[in-house]
Amino acid sequence: MSLPIAPTFGTFKIPEINNELMERAKLQTALNELKSQFPIEIPLLINGKEVDESIPRPQVRNNKTSDQRNPSDHQTIVAKYHEAEPSHIEDAIKGALETKSIWENYSIKDRCSIFLKAADLVSGKYRYKLMAATMLAEIDAAAELIDFWRFNAKFACEIYQEQPIKNSAGVWNRIEYRPLEGIVYAISPFNFTAIGGNLPSAPALMGNVVLWKPSPFAVLSNWIILQILREAGLPDGVIQFVPGPAEEITNQILKSPDFAALHFTGSTFVFKKLFKKIGNNIDIYKSYPRIVGETGGKNFHIIHKSADLNNAVQQTIRGAFEYQGQKCSACSRAYIPESLWEGFCSKLRDEHSRIKVGSVEASFAKIKDYIDHASNDSECEIIAGGKCDDSEGYFIPPTIIFTKNPKSKFMVEEIFGFASDRAAIVLGEHKLRNAAGNFYINDKSTGAVVGQQPFGGSRGSGTNDKAGSHTALYRFVSMRTIKENFINLEEFIYPSNLS
Repeated sequence: MSLPIAPTFGTFKIPEINNELMERAKLQTALNELKSQFPIEIPLLINGKEVDESIPRPQVRNNKTSDQRNPSDHQTIVAKYHEAEPSHIEDAIKGALETKSIWENYSIKDRCSIFLKAADLVSGKYRYKLMAATMLAEIDAAAELIDFWRFNAKFACEIYQEQPIKNSAGVWNRIEYRPLEGIVYAISPFNFTAIGGNLPSAPALMGNVVLWKPSPFAVLSNWIILQILREAGLPDGVIQFVPGPAEEITNQILKSPDFAALHFTGSTFVFKKLFKKIGNNIDIYKSYPRIVGETGGKNFHIIHKSADLNNAVQQTIRGAFEYQGQKCSACSRAYIPESLWEGFCSKLRDEHSRIKVGSVEASFAKIKDYIDHASNDSECEIIAGGKCDDSEGYFIPPTIIFTKNPKSKFMVEEIFGFASDRAAIVLGEHKLRNAAGNFYINDKSTGAVVGQQPFGGSRGSGTNDKAGSHTALYRFVSMRTIKENFINLEEFIYPSNLS
């Protein structure tokens, strides 16, 4: 298949964008409908075609499937998905590179139109189906994904319009924003449908081709996203959906000379491991790979003595426990002055008792180990929660642990500021300048909104490339400066050098 380079007969403007609103109507119907289809079979799709696994292939475990289970009822299989093998990855890379020559020649207008249509599909036709699939496994869904797609289209257009501000006589200077030379590898997490959709689509919007490995806990919702993009007009092969064993898939991709970028959200440990592997393979790549990562956080609230106590408690409860705390930005530490502790603790316990326990992800055993550790640590006191139950689903109530040891296990490991005194705010903003990529005043640590608070962690929490802004998109283009001269040179000696 070939596609002529699309002409542009005028400039265009993205429709006005407002952040999508959250809503709950019709959700129960969608949940019931989705449950009636369990287990949903998800085929292995390479280059837009289902892989025929009845055909023997070298070094392939034919018809290998895995289950995605409901963490709140682990007897229920949500989906059965077919896993990609190394030979499938080779096919996907080859197909993606063949598609690249077509996709990168789509105009930015045409690429934007696909993602804007996909956003409208999520906003209407697929909203409740996507939310239902999310509720059965993870925490976030339609509204933020819609925002990513719409705002990214806006940001991409603005990037393309950035051109040199100066042209000398007889010269036209301009800049091209080329897609990267090769493939992008997107690894998405279990806990965010919106991020799952953004990780492959942000590079694709900029003209790249992507291999997307979803989390085994989020295959269904991510598969629905791919189907939405295909319905919106995304050509087959632009985003290759390759669920399966992480180690095998990653090794196969990272040893390809065409590997050009990593777009990752997940644990700090895994990201560091990938970073090292890419570094060790640097001599085989055609270009220096771009590495974009959002990893674990150990977010904290600092409560100043001048803080509004009720606001500080409410924001801390919400920041720590909304979405079961399964956010990298969740508040996992709070520093309270001794003069406020008694009132803060009493109010915190009262508000904690109002929380209804929901389902959590399969990190149950890990979190239970932390609670067991606190029970046996003389420097810690469990002041609320602390009981665990895995008889039906993975249920852990919101738990609050008190310690005076700043080096405690709970203060330094991720378990996946407030003041009314302006001087205290200024001091905190200065002292904590490099401590976090997002710094909120009199608000909870969670809830960054696309287009309003670009999100990204620094230090051990990521490369701070700010999803929901221009900066993340810049990472997936390679600028080319073009200088076109209109006046022929008649003499090699500069006029200023003539005697």
